[in-house]
Amino acid sequence: MTPDFASPDPTVSTLRRSRSRIRSIVTSALNDGRIGLAWQPVLRCDSKGMIAFHEGLMRLRLPSGEVLRASSFIDEVENTPLGSELDREALRITLQLLSADPRVRLSVNISASTMLDMEWNAILADAAAREPELPERLIVELTERGAMRDPDSTIDFLARNRKLGCAFAIDDFGAGQTAFAYFRRFRFDMVKIDGEFIRDLHRNPDHAVLVEVLVRLAQHFDMLTVAEFIENADEARAAAALGVDCLQGYYCGHAGDAPILLDTALRRAAS
Repeated sequence: MTPDFASPDPTVSTLRRSRSRIRSIVTSALNDGRIGLAWQPVLRCDSKGMIAFHEGLMRLRLPSGEVLRASSFIDEVENTPLGSELDREALRITLQLLSADPRVRLSVNISASTMLDMEWNAILADAAAREPELPERLIVELTERGAMRDPDSTIDFLARNRKLGCAFAIDDFGAGQTAFAYFRRFRFDMVKIDGEFIRDLHRNPDHAVLVEVLVRLAQHFDMLTVAEFIENADEARAAAALGVDCLQGYYCGHAGDAPILLDTALRRAAS
């Protein structure tokens, strides 16, 4: 069972550590097995809050017990070998949970450089060889910025791993500068709309227009949509009214130490 990595925000002193100190902390955590994932539910708009899947959010536990969220360290290591090591560990944890419980569907984030990491790809391929149906419950998330960094590599990565049965999501969509010719070629399965457009969606007509356009674009290419950073009922209702398929954010559920099982979600929906 994954430990509870959903602790409060790290202290200011931790956030102020130097780059070299952060990399040392990450290296030590990898070596000691102190990297984990907290699981945030993503809810369907059309099923009384039934859970569509969970996103794994990376956490690092210090020897003191303090927990760091990914935002505290990921920028310093994302484009280094440590970033690839973190992505491999996140994939291993996710695959273990998928194997242990066939009722869950999970998503895992990767950096752009991991698309070229043959070891990451081998971990996924080996799991698919052992359990061919397992990748069908895995969603791999790429940021819009990462996908566009090397579009041809992105297309190759998607094609190679789609054969295994994985689904793919483009994260933070709308925040970058997507070349729409490539967007058509990517054919992601899911679009996660950047939270900046969701904030105050119910009373910001500019945000509403942008979200409506993004939803229509996704629908044209048969992609599901997820509204990120939903923080209140008004934002949730506004997103649903604009045709968004799924909702994610503190209003929908905080990240926990393990995915909420589908049968639990159904009981909650019925209550």
